Amino acid sequence: MRFYVDELNLKKLGIDPEKLPRHIAIIMDGNGRWAKERGKPRIFGHRAGLESVRKVVRTCSEIGIGYLTLYTFSVENWMRPKEEVDALMQMLVELLRDEVKDLNERNVKILFIGRTQDLPAYVQKELKKAIQTTCQNTGLRLVVALSYGGRSEMVDAARRFAKEVLKGSFKPDQLTEESFRDFLYDPTIPDPDLLVRTSGEMRISNFLLWQSAYTEVWITDVYWPDFRKGELFQSILDYQKRERRFGKVE
Repeated sequence: MRFYVDELNLKKLGIDPEKLPRHIAIIMDGNGRWAKERGKPRIFGHRAGLESVRKVVRTCSEIGIGYLTLYTFSVENWMRPKEEVDALMQMLVELLRDEVKDLNERNVKILFIGRTQDLPAYVQKELKKAIQTTCQNTGLRLVVALSYGGRSEMVDAARRFAKEVLKGSFKPDQLTEESFRDFLYDPTIPDPDLLVRTSGEMRISNFLLWQSAYTEVWITDVYWPDFRKGELFQSILDYQKRERRFGKVE
């Protein structure tokens, strides 16, 4: 079963359906502060943020975005209190179990990047199920960054390249920017065109460092649990007004 949004609806918002960003990446920030302002524990904010995940994924699927990458759990997040980490892992499993069937019906393909081997075994099991269930889909590629860090990705890529050099498959001077990409977690994923960060923080927090060299950045003060279609469409509108020169002149 396929779901669509009428292109006329996008045009009414001022969005050009022919110039959508191919790849949107989102730093989902502000769950803890959202909960604190309501006198609730941090995990309350994380659970509230799940609805934003559902809305954004479905909207991107409906309007024809090619790739959506969500910064879900960073390598630094392992330093959070064990109770919070355990709760986040359990929420991830629950979300996958609840949503994979619907995502599969929407033709969404799920991918994971990061040091997923560091995740608990029961979480890795659910990741494999999600990949297997959606592997034949051709619509939106939903990329979930788990135990992910931009610096970690580059270190891991360098290690993989070094192993190839030791095997004799490569010589050090053969490494180029193009060939380095082949050693990233998933070289098939294109660089993000648009990076969205919620909660108003002005930093990229070790996210897609290699891939975001020329990514357009859009920041909103809205906390992630309150992020919906309106904010997503506003980020796309702003993106379409920009001139992407990639270091060149007009």
